Amino acid sequence: MEKSNQPQKPKKFPNNNQPNIGSGLTKSKRWFRIARYSRYVNFMKFILPLMALALVAAITIWPQLQVMDTSFSIALSNAKLSTKEGLSMVNARFVGVDHEKQPFSITADIAKNLLKNITQIELEMPKADITVSDGSWLVLTANSGVYNQKRKFLNLEGAVNLFHDSGYEFKTKKANIDLNQGIAISNEPVKGQGPFGQLQAEGFQIENKGNKISFLGKSKLILFPKALKGK
Repeated sequence: MEKSNQPQKPKKFPNNNQPNIGSGLTKSKRWFRIARYSRYVNFMKFILPLMALALVAAITIWPQLQVMDTSFSIALSNAKLSTKEGLSMVNARFVGVDHEKQPFSITADIAKNLLKNITQIELEMPKADITVSDGSWLVLTANSGVYNQKRKFLNLEGAVNLFHDSGYEFKTKKANIDLNQGIAISNEPVKGQGPFGQLQAEGFQIENKGNKISFLGKSKLILFPKALKGK
């Protein structure tokens, strides 16, 4: 048998580098698979650059968000800046120590006028917690107040309430507190109660964080019977 001299067509081999999309499927299904794959490729071409841009922006901005001013010993949960009132803070907290290195803290729903060159800070619903050297504590609350960070003075006004953990409580309209020396003074009418009984006076002066209490002006004291036992 004679061999044909005509050249034979080269055999076709599958290209493994090409995605095998829809092999064994009908023509319509294969076309649907190819169209869906093309849409996926186009989508990734669009979304990947956006993701890269967002990542670069986050890396650039994040260090700016971590900057904090440590010139104030305060903690806060929220802050807002106003051109009229200056910097104000919500749930602000001020901490310090007195001349005996005993800690005290002041919290407020809102603290206003928080500029670096201003020491008078306006407070709304302030609360002062004072620790005494013997381990006891003193709490003062009011509707409003002004705190002088430099002098450690706290002026309270409106429904001022003073409570000592030994059971003494005094209420007045205004009070001035020297946090550094542990002194509180009020020239407004005061009502108080405690284990001893009840009292009314035209003012009071508390020294050494409650170890000495003096009542000013006309005073009225009602003693409880239990307070007279052992006398």
